[in-house]
Formats: sequence, C-alpha cells, structure tokens
Amino acid sequence: MRAQDEHPTNAAAPGGRLDAEGATPVYSRHGLAADAASGMLSNIHRENRTMGSTITYARPDGRSVQGYLATAPDATASVVVIQEWWGLNAQIRGVADRLALAGYNALVPDLYRGRSTVEAEEAHHLMSGLDFADAAAQDVRGAVLYLKALGAKVAVTGFCMGGALTVLSSILVPEMDAGVVWYGLPPVDLVDAGKIRVPLMAHWATQDAAFALADVDRLEHKLRAAGVAYTGHRYLAHHAFANETAVGPGRLAMTQYDPAWAQIAWDRSMRFLGHHLG
Repeated sequence: MRAQDEHPTNAAAPGGRLDAEGATPVYSRHGLAADAASGMLSNIHRENRTMGSTITYARPDGRSVQGYLATAPDATASVVVIQEWWGLNAQIRGVADRLALAGYNALVPDLYRGRSTVEAEEAHHLMSGLDFADAAAQDVRGAVLYLKALGAKVAVTGFCMGGALTVLSSILVPEMDAGVVWYGLPPVDLVDAGKIRVPLMAHWATQDAAFALADVDRLEHKLRAAGVAYTGHRYLAHHAFANETAVGPGRLAMTQYDPAWAQIAWDRSMRFLGHHLG
C-alpha cells in the first residue's frame, strides 16, 4: 500500500499518538497525556540529561558491542533504534527516550564504536566504513535478542542510514517483529523481499535529495510482489524531516525539519507499533 502526498492537517499534539483515527491523542499505552509527555521530554533535554544509560550486550557471534538503553516502567515491548549517519549522538538518544516515555524499552546500538560527528564529510567516511550486512545481522540482531530477553516483542526502526539498515534487518534478523523505516533504503537489488516475514511501515520524503523516489518505487514494487505486509507514506518534505536538529543555517543543505509532517509520521508509527507489538 502506498499513501499519496498529503497536507499536514490535524496533527496530534507533540509526542502523541492516536489510538484510533480522530481519537484524542494519547502518548503511551499507560495513558500519559501528550502535552505532559512532551513537556517531560523537553525538560530532560533542556537539562542536558538522558533517561537511559550505556550498556554492553552480545552479538550472535559472541563479540560485545555497546549501546544506549532507555527503559520504560512496566514495558511489555521494545524497539531497536538505528542511528543516522552522524552516529550515536544526543538526537538519536532522544528518540530512544521518546519511545521509553511511550512505554517501550529502546536500545540504540553504537554502530560506530564510540565515534560520532556533526560534519557531513566525516559522517560519510564513517558510514562508508560500515559493513551494513554485519551491522544488521550482528549489531542489530544482538540488540533485538537482548531486548527479547526483557520480554515480549521487538520492533526495529531507523532513520536515513538507519532506515536502510531497518530494511536489511527485516531480511537478516528473523527475531524482529515489525519495522518502521524513515527516509532511507539500501540498494534495491540487494533487497530479497521474499525473506521478509514482518510488517513494515515506511515514511518517505518527496523532495528527498538523498534517496530517489524512483528507488522507493522499485522497493515498494518488490515488497508488494513478495506479499510483504507493507504500508508506505509520502510527505511533501525534505530529507530528515523528523530530525529536530535539521534547522537553521548550520543544517545540511538537503535536510529540513518539518514539525507538522514529523508529528503525523510519529502518530502513524506509534499506532503501528501499538498494533503489532501489543
């Protein structure tokens, strides 16, 4: 299924999700009001602190890797969060914190082994040196297995480079239960859609200069042909439209945060996670 370009109307309150179309926004399965949850997260980040901590977990091959884990009281499901090409930075830790406030344990694997950057050239260098298949089959799968041990189902979500890794993980990580892709995909020829057994949701930007819509079309065709339970949404936005740091003159030129589109995409993602993770 592919949604057409839309206009950002009727967005929910910041941080919220809709339990049903048109229902009152509720942030988490625990009934925390959207404005209260958003305020809590804003205060946490304003005070330059986080909700989680660094942990070490095992990959399937026995090697150790670190990650940022944000836990939720009484969580019954979890989400692996995969970074953009910048690395495990404050922004992606904030995504994990947001999911923890929504009632999910959230773990961000440190794919760059302690390195992060704000410079595009260095980010490109770090991403180019990453073995994507190993990252998905080992780092991400290890994170999924770690969270599985905490209980119940585990989804994977990722942004930009992390979106591409989410697609690969749906092929290489049999233990994951669902995936949410944000404006990123691997080379379409590498996607063996017949091996995907989990539901996927994706958020694409129609003005994305990093990932061509023609490639999105090819990917969606493969997913449909393979019978994957897939829902795609397209937004009249630029790359990284859900990254709140992509603002101002210092942002990467091809990126632009759009709070209205970001909120709608988050609402849809939370409904999707609630449906498939329970």
